[in-house]
Amino acid sequence: MSRILLKAFLGFLMRVLFRPKVEGMERIPESGPVILAGNHVTFIDSLFLSLVVKRQVYFIGKDEYVTGKGIKGRLMAWFFTCSGMIPVDRDGGHGGVAALMTGRRVLEEGQVFGIYPEGTRSPDGRLYRGRTGIARLALMTGAPVVPFAMIGTDKVQPNGKGRPHIAPVTIRFGQALDFSRYEGMDRDRYVLRAVTDEVMSDVMRLSGQEYVDMYATKARTAA
Repeated sequence: MSRILLKAFLGFLMRVLFRPKVEGMERIPESGPVILAGNHVTFIDSLFLSLVVKRQVYFIGKDEYVTGKGIKGRLMAWFFTCSGMIPVDRDGGHGGVAALMTGRRVLEEGQVFGIYPEGTRSPDGRLYRGRTGIARLALMTGAPVVPFAMIGTDKVQPNGKGRPHIAPVTIRFGQALDFSRYEGMDRDRYVLRAVTDEVMSDVMRLSGQEYVDMYATKARTAA
């Protein structure tokens, strides 16, 4: 009930303040497992995604968001949990595996799982090379992948910090991608790369971003 009330209130507030333009919502299946895979330009991308999609969207977040102390910490934990975030320790040596298994569980329960294949927020607004976890998840579960693009959220919250600004936002969903032809090949690195690149190609087309064939984490370190 808390999740429904929070989504209703924040959804109303978002529509009044930002009036987001949503394109291709009908491309998200109304039932069954589905992976939403898109670009990541600012901290609030997941919030916008959760509020515009009719179905509940689950996504991975840092466990530090729900482990804070005091009233503020408890309020943050309640907010992020109600928003669909599943906390995972991604800094540990097994963080990637934990995130992958969490996504698999969500999909096997017939739910919607949101993921950013770049692995982190873009350091400069460009689209970076996708990590193959998205491909493994799709091939292990057989879930279709619906690519999406966040456009303008970086203007709402530049650099992911500070008070949000009022700016036009578009969330654009592409055609669902079916990778069932690669069933049983979730350990073939060439197949995983091909699937990931196909997803990222659609995200690039939807977002209009310049593509950089480098991992965003490497670009951030080099900056």
